[in-house]
Amino acid sequence: MPANITRLDLRLRRRSTVGYAIGMALYSLVVVALYPSFKNSASLDSLSGSTAAALFGVTGKLTSPGGWLNGNIYGNFFPLVMLLLTIGYGAAAVAGQDEDGTLALIAALPVRRRTILFQKAWAMVLLAATVTLCVVIGRGFQLTVGVGDAVAISVALTLMGLDFGLIAMAIGAATGRRGTALGIASGLAAASYLLSSLAPAISAIRPGRYLSLFYWSVGNDQISGGVSPGDFTVLIAVGLCALAASVAALRNADLN
Repeated sequence: MPANITRLDLRLRRRSTVGYAIGMALYSLVVVALYPSFKNSASLDSLSGSTAAALFGVTGKLTSPGGWLNGNIYGNFFPLVMLLLTIGYGAAAVAGQDEDGTLALIAALPVRRRTILFQKAWAMVLLAATVTLCVVIGRGFQLTVGVGDAVAISVALTLMGLDFGLIAMAIGAATGRRGTALGIASGLAAASYLLSSLAPAISAIRPGRYLSLFYWSVGNDQISGGVSPGDFTVLIAVGLCALAASVAALRNADLN
């Protein structure tokens, strides 16, 4: 069964994935279409640098192409949708199926538990990539942000979403509780967002921004300065560690 588990999980989540993807594409189109109406607004630029703007992940001038996309898509809404998708799937893929008894049936098949986990992780990648592609297509014109920069930051945010999704999967494999996996992974994501967003405005927490996955994907003004190899290295390393933890936890899990 080369990829039967992946196909099954994708089929079970096809409606929600299509909904997320279409919604993000339409939202991106609206944001792009509204930019000409606001690009000369001095009142928007006056918000830049404030704590209120920081809470929404805004960096730089809101009337600049990069600032507009960052403040309306990449700094908040896109990561939120991505985290809903990946954390929700990560918690359900192992712990959720363990609670309803279907994971034990899958594990009884002639396939290693490690393979089961890898196929579920691959399904998560495909789900996230679908939404990311629609975001890139949705903003692919009018604004003067390079397509390469938009693709790079979209990939970085996708990796961040996968990191938290794999963390949820690892917690679910270790505890067997979907609610626990959802709660802890969501709490970590929220703390990471606040740490990255508020660090520019609050000097006391600024040194801690390096602990935030948001900082390595979007919080360091990557929409204007580009995503560095170091950013990608951190995001990939965290994901691989979470995947390894998931494999180890599932290998020792007592399935229901």
